[in-house]
Amino acid sequence: MLTILGFAMIATFLVLIMMKKMSPIAALVLIPALFCVFVGKGAKLGDYVIEGVTSLAPTAAMLMFAIVYFGVMIDVGLFDPIVRGILKFAKADPMRIVVGTAILAAIVSLDGDGSTTFMITVSAMYPLYKRLKMSLVVMTGVAAMANGVMNTLPWGGPTARAATALKLDASDIFVPMIPALAVGLLGVFILSYVLGMRERKRLGVLTLSEVLVDEKVEEAETVLVGAGSGASGTGKAATATGGSGSGTDAEDDEAGDAARFQVLDPNRPTLRPKLYWFNALLTVTLLTCMIMEWLPIPVLFLLGAALALTVNFPHIPDQKARLAAHADNVLNVSGMVFAAAVFTGVLQGTGMVDHMARWMVDVIPEGMGPHMALVTGVLSLPLTYFMSNDGFYFGVLPVLAEAGAAHGVSPLEMARASLVGQPLHMSSPLVPAVYVLVGMAKVEFGDHTKFVVKWAALTCLLILGAGILFGII
Repeated sequence: MLTILGFAMIATFLVLIMMKKMSPIAALVLIPALFCVFVGKGAKLGDYVIEGVTSLAPTAAMLMFAIVYFGVMIDVGLFDPIVRGILKFAKADPMRIVVGTAILAAIVSLDGDGSTTFMITVSAMYPLYKRLKMSLVVMTGVAAMANGVMNTLPWGGPTARAATALKLDASDIFVPMIPALAVGLLGVFILSYVLGMRERKRLGVLTLSEVLVDEKVEEAETVLVGAGSGASGTGKAATATGGSGSGTDAEDDEAGDAARFQVLDPNRPTLRPKLYWFNALLTVTLLTCMIMEWLPIPVLFLLGAALALTVNFPHIPDQKARLAAHADNVLNVSGMVFAAAVFTGVLQGTGMVDHMARWMVDVIPEGMGPHMALVTGVLSLPLTYFMSNDGFYFGVLPVLAEAGAAHGVSPLEMARASLVGQPLHMSSPLVPAVYVLVGMAKVEFGDHTKFVVKWAALTCLLILGAGILFGII
């Protein structure tokens, strides 16, 4: 009964938000509360919620101060050179912009934190997508998939969980998986090229001079990309053309237009050019401390945000203005995390997760025993999407590994196969970072889900196929 109710609760949540009948926050709170009553444990709802909030409170704190920190770094101009570099590469070509999104997300993912990756990627790419009227779900989908592949890094979380659950060395799991993961990342880049070509076909091939606009950037956008009066241009509105702007004269015009096409206002009053290297060093130090795990991530971002505000904006009114500028993002994301705590608290507290996991294991045919690594790889797609990584790696994987061991399948193969579902997992409604992604990109979670699920699942299967082909799984 708990198994059926667990799947029904998840299905109800996904259907309602994809059909836009409820907001994600409302659905994350009300649906599990209702199912908790159905299970007959309504009296314990408070305990489940408190447990969920307690477990996710550090994540919420990390996101709150990380948004403030990176928001300040955007305001002071730390990422302006990145945006200019991407613009120089993209040349207002939708295909190059989508590919650039995937590359940027993959590179930034090296820090091992999805929220940080999404904040930096969206901050750099959002103005380009908005100015060229490109699909924002393409941006969120590509970023989520690139981060999902890179999330398998030993310090990213899943690999460490698998190693801990099966008492293995993380490097023994990850290093042999590198070829398969490289194929998956290549698949994301190829997909970004295909999606970019689709956007190019829809919008036409543009030149920078054709996307110079004379309208002000709406105030909500300036909150995201930095304070100031907005990045208004002086040229004509964007129109699609069939030409590519090739030729020597055209290239010279492009170079001239690049200086005028600004997605981040170069004159905004929050810029701190004299403190650029201090801010860069502070960010590198922060990410290094995060990777080396010298302090808990929430503490690092709390200290980083306080230091960034104090040095860049020594006057109290300026600090308050920066906090107010980013309060909308902070409230949306932290609110979503605490709402998700209700969902996960009920799912785990009522025992639904345990029953769902055991049901999935029990339905595996006996004849599939020698192929348990393949089964685990396939199961990792829905299971890591419908439950947290903790629930899957500490609750389900040991059971699957035990079944595999009975048929001669090594724990290492099982651990490697368990990583396959991560590209899809990063778009799960139970992953707090995905709310940072859709919130900052101003994309409905349902729209993101409808777009990304099929492509992320395809990427997972590509990794699984490569793993089998290379003899890794």
